[in-house]
Amino acid sequence: MKKPSTNQFVLGVWDGHDAGAALLCDDQVIFAINEERLSRRKLEVGFPHRSIQACLDYAAISPSAVHQVAVSTTDPAKTLTRLFPQLKEAYYLLRRRKKKPGRLDRFKKKFKYRFTELRPNLLSYRLSHSCIKTQLKRTGFINCNLSLLDHHFCHAQAAARCSGLKNCVVMTLDGVGDGLSGSIWVFKDSQMKLLKEIPARNSLGIFFEHVTNLLNMRELEDEGKVMALANYAYPIQDPDNPLMRLIETRGLEIFGKHKASGLFRVLKDILWQYPSEQFAFMAQRVLEKNVLTLVRNAVTLTGMRHVSVAGGVFSNIKLNMKIGELNETDTLFVFPHMGDGGLALGAAVAVNYIKFGVPGCDLKHLYVGPRFTQETIRSCLKKWGFTYRQVADSAALAAQILLRGEIVLWFQGRMEMGPRALGNRSILARPDKKRIRDRLNTALKKRVWYQPFCPSILCEDAEALLHVDSQKINANRFMTMAFRVREEYLDLMQGVISVDGTCRPHFVGPENSAYRDLLSEVKRKLGKGVILNTSFNIHGEPMVCSPDDALHMFSKTEIKYLFLEDYLVEKAS
Repeated sequence: MKKPSTNQFVLGVWDGHDAGAALLCDDQVIFAINEERLSRRKLEVGFPHRSIQACLDYAAISPSAVHQVAVSTTDPAKTLTRLFPQLKEAYYLLRRRKKKPGRLDRFKKKFKYRFTELRPNLLSYRLSHSCIKTQLKRTGFINCNLSLLDHHFCHAQAAARCSGLKNCVVMTLDGVGDGLSGSIWVFKDSQMKLLKEIPARNSLGIFFEHVTNLLNMRELEDEGKVMALANYAYPIQDPDNPLMRLIETRGLEIFGKHKASGLFRVLKDILWQYPSEQFAFMAQRVLEKNVLTLVRNAVTLTGMRHVSVAGGVFSNIKLNMKIGELNETDTLFVFPHMGDGGLALGAAVAVNYIKFGVPGCDLKHLYVGPRFTQETIRSCLKKWGFTYRQVADSAALAAQILLRGEIVLWFQGRMEMGPRALGNRSILARPDKKRIRDRLNTALKKRVWYQPFCPSILCEDAEALLHVDSQKINANRFMTMAFRVREEYLDLMQGVISVDGTCRPHFVGPENSAYRDLLSEVKRKLGKGVILNTSFNIHGEPMVCSPDDALHMFSKTEIKYLFLEDYLVEKAS
């Protein structure tokens, strides 16, 4: 196979829910970002012109240097929103509770579910191709080769080619995309072979989306809250769970008794009889039972014990933990940008292999977003007028402040790709104080009381703090899976665990030296390198991207300390 040259750039673009762009060259992610970080609208749905330009700016290249552009999803529903962007904007405002539903919205929703079940066709493909070409020309792409790829194929490519595994079963599950809700593949010797497509009609993602909506939460955004609420219910045995009768898995197929709209009505009738936490528990159990059955059957059929997954359903960390604990699996890799926001990278990885023969993508870390110069940071500091000073050792000073019981805003280096803060755009606090956790929640994050915060842990301390016997932490270092905390460390981690004694950890290795230094300083006092880490944002807003974003948020809160690289910004007591 011809070795790829060093200037074969591939740009991946996603223009739907959580739009974004990713730029690859050889097996490296040069840059990746989601549009929300630049538009400042959470889970942005517009065409990602800003993200594309940010990719070009970082690489210091013009559009003419990029000959391959990859985009996913050409079904009629997605094509319609490309032709008429106001449709997805209206749904975005409704879903995010920025607009009250109208009298016709119930019928529109029913139509949406039926329409999204349609598979792509020649007309939808050509119309999507034309719309995307037009948008790309606005950013300067005139003669690029545009590849349009299947939605679940892109999820699967991301899961397989970023896993580092040579051979594995690949599974994708989400709400719906290109008329499917999932797919199962075999990845062997760099080749992908499709085993099964799961139709949109039998969607576990839509099932959980309905549950989220019925619990008065935002679909496509608050499913994690449903999972967290489930921990507070009294267990119900499967034979007594009425939701179990609605969905069944046999072999590699999922069978649903109702279409999407009918399923919503049935779920609504069942919810009337149960408290919210009980309903959440029953839904979580249905999801777990069906996906675990699907994984077992796929592993048994293929004889492959390594599993890679992507798609929004696998943002459910409790489900992922149980897959990782299965006797039938040796390794589970969860693609860390598992939702639709990761489709840009998935599309780029696929075309990188198809066109240039690059078999995989190196994902040793996720710090592939923007970084800012000292000059830019100083300019922002002067503009905002806060008191600040340059410090010799930010990590050591931040650790001292944290150990005094203060909350610290921590802004360093390149921004993380994906939905999780991984120590470069983070809010930090001690892990062992519930009162600090509660203060953080009240003063800043405004999360529901039952949704826990997460820890960052030094890799070398993971085995001591957590039960990791059946799970390989190196495959899931970026908050993609729940782990059970060892009983002797429940007090140390009381601010970062759920009521069931689990947590969603970020394991910190050598890829982030400044953050490791901070954790090492904390370890001197607490005995282990562990800290509370949550995303640097106010509830309902995207994670901060620039120094200006960080200072704007700092100005709106009661938090006293902000570290911008090696500058400490302080408010008067």
